[in-house]
Order: sequence, then structure tokens, then C-alpha cells
Amino acid sequence: MQFEQVPHLSLLQSGLAAGIRMPNSCRNGSCRTCMCKLSTGEIAYQIEWPGLTREEKAEGWLLPCVAEARSDLVLHVPDAVSQRGD
Repeated sequence: MQFEQVPHLSLLQSGLAAGIRMPNSCRNGSCRTCMCKLSTGEIAYQIEWPGLTREEKAEGWLLPCVAEARSDLVLHVPDAVSQRGD
């Protein structure tokens, strides 16, 4: 599944807007429901310190509800479902 980052929206919001259902709950970086793994690319966070440990961040885990793409990305989101039929 692919989608475009919408300027000023989080990765989660951009994915949902593109018809990709991704796990989520709080949408503010604290519940960790949306936690997924960054395979390649660069992100920036919309908040100072999201609900991840230093070790998790170093391992590539991210919270798409408070992250924006800074390059093309490949994310591993096991429970994502396309609502577009692709």
C-alpha cells in the first residue's frame, strides 16, 4: 500500500485520508497503539518526545500519529488495511 504525505498532517492522518486503516487510538503519541517500524527513510516528530524509549527509537520504532515524513519511507505496519481495495 502506498500513500502521499499530506503537508502538516501526521503519517497516520495522511494514511487515513488515503483510505488506509491503521491501528490508532489517542493520536497524541502516548498510547502506542499505532507504533510501527521504519524500514527506510527519515521522519520528524511533531512533538518533543513521543512515547518511545531511546532504545525503541534507535531500533526504528515510531509513532505515526505524531510523525511526518522527511523523505520517501517504507513502514512496517502489520495491521494496516487498505479501504481502497488494493
